Amino acid sequence: MGHTYHSFFLSNLRLVLDVDAMAGNQHAANHAAPGLWALLARIGRDRWPRLLRADKGFASDALMGACEEKGLAYLMRLRLTKNVKRAIERLAGRGGWQDAGPGLSGGWQGIDTTLKLSGWAKARRAVLLRRHAKGAPTTDRAAGNPDQLRLSFPSVADDGEVWEHAALVTSLGEPILGLGRLYRDRADCENVFDELKNQWGHVEDMLPAWGGFTTHDLARCRLAARLVALVYNWWNLFTRLAEPEQHLEAVTSRPLLLTAIAERIRHARQTTLRIASTHAKAHWAAPALAGIAAFLGGLTNAAEQLTPTQRWYRILSHALRHFLRGRVLKPPARLAAAAT
Repeated sequence: MGHTYHSFFLSNLRLVLDVDAMAGNQHAANHAAPGLWALLARIGRDRWPRLLRADKGFASDALMGACEEKGLAYLMRLRLTKNVKRAIERLAGRGGWQDAGPGLSGGWQGIDTTLKLSGWAKARRAVLLRRHAKGAPTTDRAAGNPDQLRLSFPSVADDGEVWEHAALVTSLGEPILGLGRLYRDRADCENVFDELKNQWGHVEDMLPAWGGFTTHDLARCRLAARLVALVYNWWNLFTRLAEPEQHLEAVTSRPLLLTAIAERIRHARQTTLRIASTHAKAHWAAPALAGIAAFLGGLTNAAEQLTPTQRWYRILSHALRHFLRGRVLKPPARLAAAAT
């Protein structure tokens, strides 16, 4: 049996906060929740994220109820169950559908409603979304077009327009346009999965790929998964030192920044390394690596005045300067106290 990887990300930064390997049949949200709350407890309440975003597999009453109890805002996708479909059908012909952001075939539209689905302890705000079905004609009924049968939930309006749908549940009070954008941004996490599965598990990496290392010992699999995530985070932060404004995937950045020929020269009791790269973008890599070396060299000169924790937070602040906009990260009290 395969394993399930419950993962927690800082999506825009493409950093892995934690990953837990569990048995393949433990994929539901109630199995992931203990790991989530344990992670947030380690982080400390004053450093919690402002928003928890999750796919439809995690929109359970237990998880949403815990978020509400602990004061953590959430935005999750809903499964298109019978009750959700009924709500969509009930509101399809009404006015009030608003712009919910860009998308295929004319973009998304959304409408607010309140739902209390089976198993929920209370009613919650839901946003129903729709867009024109990709490639579907706007004048034919669904029954007359076999391509539309492949849609999970097609809806045909009175004027013959064919729509596909999605539904979100949230504790936020933001307008529909903002909510649509917030949830679409969560899709960036799918790129993290792609990298971890396909770009960090080759033989030359000496690292087991996510989903490709399976033994009967879950603890060993969990350690391997976290090892991959840790190295992945380190490399992302290293490349952010060179290019703070965009993420560089490993499949292109590692050959660019790691593949080179070095010559060591000793003269006058000094050792010099001359590095020659045959990569087509070596003209970009040379000043980028020189900039990283200058920054780390300056940090080394101040090493006597800084603790290891303070040096690490200086590196983090510099790597994430595009997001921080001049702010400097500070370690939490528990780390600052441990470093003194």
